[in-house]
Amino acid sequence: MSNVLAVFRKEFRSYFNSAIAYVFITIFLVLSIWLFFRSFFLINQASMRDFFGLIPLVFLLFVPAVTMRLWAEERKMGTMELLMTLPVTDFQVVFGKYLASLAFLSLTVILTFPLALMVEGLGNPDWGPIIGSYIGAMLLGGAYLAIGLFISSLTENQIVAFIISVVACFLLFIIGEDIVLYSIPVWLRSFCQALGLGAHFDSVGRGVIDSRDVIFYLSLIGFFLYLNVRSIEKRSWA
Repeated sequence: MSNVLAVFRKEFRSYFNSAIAYVFITIFLVLSIWLFFRSFFLINQASMRDFFGLIPLVFLLFVPAVTMRLWAEERKMGTMELLMTLPVTDFQVVFGKYLASLAFLSLTVILTFPLALMVEGLGNPDWGPIIGSYIGAMLLGGAYLAIGLFISSLTENQIVAFIISVVACFLLFIIGEDIVLYSIPVWLRSFCQALGLGAHFDSVGRGVIDSRDVIFYLSLIGFFLYLNVRSIEKRSWA
């Protein structure tokens, strides 16, 4: 565990060693606040439903930006070989990097919580869906991070990693949506609906934490972290 924490501290500090983290957080908050106020006073309800309805799309652009450099930069700078010679396992490195990116995303999302407090000050919101949506956002963001981290291990080009991650996350998000389900054979619908990230996010966002949704997200995250470890092992022996 100490090796995982060492990798975690190194990666988490690296976010703040440049202006990238501050620019990322600022843009995320400005965009989130704009999306919130864009409709808040129009619907005249003490609710954050519209805000969380757009969070998956905001994550589609921001989360791949967090993960695109995690392996691609190591490969481009030639530090990946050095990292692999340290007395740490591939899993510890992958898990440490993942936890660092998850902590960074969590910090960014937590900074939007004053919006929820403002809603409480202006009305009498139902806190179940708000808390559920925050939990759903972290589970969805965690899944996007695992996907992006794995794709970053496949290339040394950060832009390529970013674009492929956006496409992969988008496909897994939309596969369970009605626009897809109504255009595929009936026998495939249940499978695609169960696989869709968006459908599970909507379920958690209603404020009811179903263990099936949590298990789905944790399984997906574990699957892509496993692929990430195998990818690193394969390149270490290449």
